[in-house]
Amino acid sequence: MTVLGIDTSCDDTSASVIRDGIVLSNIVFSQLGHSKYGGVVPELASRDHIRNIVPIIRKAIKEADVSLKDLNGIGVTYGPGLVGSLLIGMSLGKSIAMALDIPFSGVNHLEAHIFSLFLEKKIKFPIIVLIVSGGHTELVLMKREGEYSIFGSTLDDACGEAFDKVAGMFGLPYPGGKEIEKIAKKGRTDFIHFPRAKLDGYDFSFSGLKTAVLYHIKKNHPSEKVIPDIAASFQEACVDSLIYPTIALSDTIGINTIGLCGGVARNKRLREKIREMAPECDIIFPSLEFCTDNGAMVARCTEFHLKKGDSSPLSLKAEPSLELP
Repeated sequence: MTVLGIDTSCDDTSASVIRDGIVLSNIVFSQLGHSKYGGVVPELASRDHIRNIVPIIRKAIKEADVSLKDLNGIGVTYGPGLVGSLLIGMSLGKSIAMALDIPFSGVNHLEAHIFSLFLEKKIKFPIIVLIVSGGHTELVLMKREGEYSIFGSTLDDACGEAFDKVAGMFGLPYPGGKEIEKIAKKGRTDFIHFPRAKLDGYDFSFSGLKTAVLYHIKKNHPSEKVIPDIAASFQEACVDSLIYPTIALSDTIGINTIGLCGGVARNKRLREKIREMAPECDIIFPSLEFCTDNGAMVARCTEFHLKKGDSSPLSLKAEPSLELP
């Protein structure tokens, strides 16, 4: 089966072709103009998707060395995300599917992130999955492909949002995660002990941590010399806040396979520390290119659903607040 996957959920325009689980192409165009605004401007993102989506799909088809007639199905993210951005990908994806008379699949963006774990390796079930990105922090038990039980989620900011907001406090550009990680390499993780939220169950909270950093900066007016130390201490608190509930769930239900996906899963300190703290577990990450939004994870998820015989009607609407099934 040859599948085209399209993702326009936020500010990245991406298309990918996979055949029988093998990635033949994965083209991602990242919009850089939002940095000066400190975050994604929805209207500008939509306009960039309109300009870029056709060239991106053409490039994905060419790099995969296939033609449109070779496609057996098309999958497009229909939520969650920015509604204007979602509509661009959905409109073109539906049009191609209708013109070629092939199945169309609306893909849940969160489920697609989970399927990024299966792009390069076979994984034994059950598996605990931590989805951690700019807009979502979810702790999920996956008993088998397509079957999910949500054990925890963020009560306020997603982890990626906390990184972006703290980066803004330091005057660093958006997106803030990679900027914080970059300067944190030069700092001490034990410079300040920022709070880690202790909640019942396996939920997450980052608002108190973010506020603690803000108050520290306002009270102490730190010099540029200690900014890396503050960044490293903040990053360590974020990493701990992600790892503690994940390992606790693993210990409680006795499942030692843990997958981390989403943009924040690129963070090197997170990758190092969860392996340090759970040496008995099999820790799985996608390659860096498959952590951030990409068409390959959409195509892999589409392939799974189409092989089951599941497709979507062309009347499917964008759902910006869609949750994991």
